[in-house]
Amino acid sequence: MKKVIIIGSGGHSAEIDDYFQYAAKKDPAFDLVLHGFIDDNAASYASYDFTAPFLGGIQSHVIQHDCYYIMGIANLKYRRPIIEKFVAAGALFTSFIHPDTYISPSATIGEGVVIAPGVNIGPKVSIGDFTLINSRSSMGHDTQVGRYNFICPNVCFSGFTTAGDENLFGINSASIPGIAVGSRNKIAAGMILDKNVGDDEVVFYRFKEKVMAIPKVQ
Repeated sequence: MKKVIIIGSGGHSAEIDDYFQYAAKKDPAFDLVLHGFIDDNAASYASYDFTAPFLGGIQSHVIQHDCYYIMGIANLKYRRPIIEKFVAAGALFTSFIHPDTYISPSATIGEGVVIAPGVNIGPKVSIGDFTLINSRSSMGHDTQVGRYNFICPNVCFSGFTTAGDENLFGINSASIPGIAVGSRNKIAAGMILDKNVGDDEVVFYRFKEKVMAIPKVQ
């Protein structure tokens, strides 16, 4: 069995904790066991009913070389710097793939990736290191996703979509086929990408319309 330390102890880490317990019950071959959680905010750990102990702060943590690590912080501001600091200190990261995920045999999954339940990953899809793919998302055939992306629930990439690094894709966002997205972008919830996106952009609806049906007076 591989002992795993989760970096962070907020809501996303609590979800990962649940995933671990589900996987352990469903898959006899599941070989990961939670060793504990680290967080610079101990009060965050106390907010959830975690199944493994609190091991102290992130900044003061001494790398445990007999353990693997998983990033459990959702905020993109912190994910990459913390991961790079830990890797430089010799930490080993592992991926977690929920047993209720479909992954095509021709897809490739990087290091330190977390894939939540109900995800579909199609033929010839590539998912880069330390990317999170949240519940019920779908990665269409030939999609290429870079590193450190945070993909919220219900995101749908059509075939031949490409995305760079450190992007946030909001809940229910989607792409039409062949869309290219650069790096460090924030795609708002519900956005349907029908044009390419560069780098360091925020894509959102500027106007919202309220449509009211008024009965016709006879």
